Amino acid sequence: MPQIEEPKIISGNANPPLAKAVARRMSMHRGVNVGLVEARVERFNDGEIFVEVFENVRGEDMFILQSTSNPANDNLMELLIMSDALRRSSAARITAVIPYFGYARQDRRTKARTPITAKLVANMMVSSGIERVLTMDLHAAQIQGFFDIPVDNLYASPIFALDIKHAFKGKMDDVMIVSPDVGGVARARELAQRIGAPLSIVDKRREKPGEVAEMTVIGDVKDRVCIVVDDIVDTAGTLCKAAEVLMSAGAKEVHSYITHGVLSGPAIERVGKSVMKSLVITDTIAPTEAALATKNIRVVPTAPMFAQAIMNIWHGTSVSSLFNHETLEPIYDGMYASS
Repeated sequence: MPQIEEPKIISGNANPPLAKAVARRMSMHRGVNVGLVEARVERFNDGEIFVEVFENVRGEDMFILQSTSNPANDNLMELLIMSDALRRSSAARITAVIPYFGYARQDRRTKARTPITAKLVANMMVSSGIERVLTMDLHAAQIQGFFDIPVDNLYASPIFALDIKHAFKGKMDDVMIVSPDVGGVARARELAQRIGAPLSIVDKRREKPGEVAEMTVIGDVKDRVCIVVDDIVDTAGTLCKAAEVLMSAGAKEVHSYITHGVLSGPAIERVGKSVMKSLVITDTIAPTEAALATKNIRVVPTAPMFAQAIMNIWHGTSVSSLFNHETLEPIYDGMYASS
C-alpha cells in the first residue's frame, strides 16, 4: 500500500478551537499545511444530524477530533455519523480522537437494574467504523477493555507536572498533592511521584449522588500548599468543600488541577467564590466565556500533546513516550523550560 502523504483531521462541533490548534501544531512540526478536512455538520429542523464531507478521503488515514461533552448526546451522534460518512467514503483507517470521553462515569453496575453505558458507547463507536481511539484521562482505566480496538489513553499528569514546577517555583518544598477521594488516590499518587511531593487524601462520604455528607483529611496539611488533583470537575460542590476542609485543617493555600472542566450548573460561580486560589483545567472541553473570565480559573493547552500523539499513531511509533514530562517539555516549545 503506498504511503499516505499526510494524516487528515476532521472536526465536529464539540471543540473546534482545539481541533484548529492541533492542526496548527501539526503544520508547525511537519513544515507543511495540515488543515482540517472541509465538511459540514448540521442539523435538520427536527434535530437530526447531517454530515457531508467535501474532500476526497479515499485511502486516507482519518482522525476525527470530537469530545463527547455537553451536549453529550449530540456530540456523540456527530462522532458516529462522521465515522459512518468516512467509512462509506472508503477512508483507509478512522481514528476517533476524543479528548473528553463522555459516559465514562457509567462504567459499572452500582445498583440493580442500571446500565453500563460506557460499554454501550464503546460498542456503538466500533460499529460505526472507528478502528482506533485516542483519549485523555479516562474516568476509569478499565474502559479501555470495553473496546475490541486499540485505545490510547493519554495522561494530563505530565503536563500538570510541568505546570506545577513552573507555577510553584521556590515553593516546591511546601507542595502537597491531595486526592479528593479514595478512588482517585492512584491518579494523585502518580502526579505526587512525578514532582517529588507528599500525598494526602480527603475522605468523603456521600448520602446520595451530588451531595457530600462528611469530609475528613487524612494526612498533615498544616502550612502546606495543597494541590487537589482529579479527572473531572462537574458542579464543583465537592471540590469547593474539599478546599474549605483543607484550609480548616491548616493548609496555607489550596489549588486544584483537574483534567476535564465540565463545569456545569453553578460550578463557575462556586469556584469564583471559593477559598481556592486557582483551578487549572485543560481544554479537552472547550471552556466557556464565563470560565475564561473567572480570575481563579486557568486553562492549559493539550493541543501539543494530541498533535504529537496523532503523528506518532500515523507514523506507527510509540504513544507511551508522551507519558514522560521530559519528552513533553520540548513539545511545549519552552513554555515550561527548565531554568
